[in-house]
Parts: sequence; structure tokens; C-alpha cells
Amino acid sequence: MTDHQEQPQQPYYPPRPPYEPGRAPYEPFTTEHGTTIRPSGGHAGHGGHVPPPAGPAPTAAFPAPVPAPRRRAKRGVGLMAAVAIAAAAIGGGTATLVQELTAGPATTSASSPVAGTNVAARGAGTVAGVAEAVSPSIVEISAASNSGKSTGSGVIITSDGEIVTNNHVISGASEITVRLDDGRTYPAEVVGTDPDKDLALIELKGASGLKAASLGSSKDVKVGDEVVAIGSPEGLTGTVTSGIVSALDRDVTVAKDEDQGQGQRQYDPRQGWPFEFGGQQFNGDTGSSKTTYKALQTDASLNPGNSGGALINMNGEIIGINSAMYSPSSSNGSTAGSVGLGFAIPIDTVKADLDDLRSGGGN
Repeated sequence: MTDHQEQPQQPYYPPRPPYEPGRAPYEPFTTEHGTTIRPSGGHAGHGGHVPPPAGPAPTAAFPAPVPAPRRRAKRGVGLMAAVAIAAAAIGGGTATLVQELTAGPATTSASSPVAGTNVAARGAGTVAGVAEAVSPSIVEISAASNSGKSTGSGVIITSDGEIVTNNHVISGASEITVRLDDGRTYPAEVVGTDPDKDLALIELKGASGLKAASLGSSKDVKVGDEVVAIGSPEGLTGTVTSGIVSALDRDVTVAKDEDQGQGQRQYDPRQGWPFEFGGQQFNGDTGSSKTTYKALQTDASLNPGNSGGALINMNGEIIGINSAMYSPSSSNGSTAGSVGLGFAIPIDTVKADLDDLRSGGGN
């Protein structure tokens, strides 16, 4: 008979009821036999008692951790902020760049005209842009008289063919022919003249739909302003040169009549119209019949034939009518070309005289 060895009885651990939402993990509970169990919170095999955590027991189940919102790198905004900081450090020029980078798409077409000018936005401020816009408004004038034929320039101011030029270009002419920028030619007649201001107004016969120039304001002109000159020197229609305004309010004296120099010789168009400046005579004798006016001085290249043409600002507006230029003679008697000494009648003088010219003036 085998001795029966009684095995020690293992302690009874009642099963823990299933998890109930709203009951804290360490809350006491009662078994079906009426025994109150206080969970130790320790591990079932270690036998140690771990008291419940201090402080009030939580009343709700531990919520699942909420992931932190994902931060997306905004490279574009960061780049703009960096540029803006650089702009503040450098100054206004870079600030303008920031405005261009952050602004929306432009709404102005590249070919939109600049307000009050003839020059497209893409060409404003360039000699090429001014030349393209204004050249159709500049003409070549051929004036025939008993003493021969001379060539000058003029500016179209109305679509039906009114043209402003110098009085000395058409003085004494029996026949006037005008050649447009596109090669068309028209006969013209004198409407009015003002020899005291060396201005004349002629009109084409049978013309319409012409491109009129935009007349600016000479009172706003400053020394150093960039300018463009367009005319027909030596019969070279539509010649474009550029330079700056060299001085303002120069007293220029020019001969009024074709028969100057006490009748000793006729006007030589290749030498230029005689004028006086600073007590000296240029291009010959001005004679006894002469007039003085305030002129703009420019270093834009002017030569015989530029008389009556346009001096233009960089917005494509006419600011003067070229009237006198110095072309020194070479040793063989021919002209040596422009030396950057030219003069123009201010356009404000022209505008103030237009009504008198249209009514006949001194004609």
C-alpha cells in the first residue's frame, strides 16, 4: 500500500471579472462567494503586494494616445520669409523684388500702351521702343523754291495731316512735298507761319488715318533726361539718334528769311540754317532779319535735314522741335557732321502757338 502524501493546497485566486468600462483597474470587487478582493496590482507569481497608486482613482479607461498633428514643411512660405528678411536688410530695391515674387500674375498685357504715351509697355524707356512708336509720325519735307530745293523734317499732329515744322524749312517755297515713314508721298500747303518763333504749320492734301504724335510737356524736362531725335538728315528719312538734354533755356538766334547775309548768298541746306549762340555765329551769317527764342540744348546727333523733326522723351512724347545744330566745316568746305551741339524749340511754345498758326499766323 502506497503512502498517500497530501499535496499542499495552492492558494485560490478567483478569476478577475472582465474589464468593465468606467471601473478603475485598482477598484476592489466581490466574488460570487461574497469574498471581497483587493487587487494588489503586482504580478501573480511574485506574491508581493503593491499598493494602488496614490491620489484619486481614475474614473474612466485610459484613452488611447492621440498622435501629434503632422507638420508639413512649407518650403514656399519659408523661402518668401527668407527673401523678405533679406529685403528688409538690403533696402527698397530688394523689397520691390519681394513684391514681384509674392504678387499674383500680372494683369497688364505686354503690349498695353503706357498711359498718355505712344510706347508699348515692353518698349517704354528704350530707344528702340520710342523709335518704333514715334517714327510713323515723323515725315520728310522737300521744299522747292527759286533758289533750289531743301530738305527738312516735320511732326504729324493730327490724323488728317497737320504737320508742325520750322519756318525756315518751308520759307519761300513754291512747292512742298511730304514723304511719310511708309514711303507714301503727299503734296502739302502752308497753313500758317510764325517767323518770330521759327515755326510753321503745313497740311497734307487728301490724307487721312495718319498716326499723330503725342505732345508732351517741356516744363517737366530736366537736364540729363534721355531723349531721342528722329528726322531726315541729308535726306535719310527716319534717322534715329539719341542723347540727353544738355541744358535748358538757351538763347538761340536764327535768321528769319531765306535771303540772309545781306543777300550775299542763299541758304545752303547741306551746311545748316545759320544761328547765333553765345555771341557767335554758326553755319554762316544770320543777316539783319533774325529772331531769338529759348531752346532746349541736346547732345543727340543732329545734322542738316533734322530741322523741324522731333526731340522725344523716353515715354514717346514730343518735347521739342529740332531747329538748329552746329556742323563745323571741314577744310574743303563741306560739313564735318554733328558735334553734339543741337537746339530744339520747347513743345510748350509750339502748343501755345498752334491756334495762331491754324488761323494763318504771319502767313
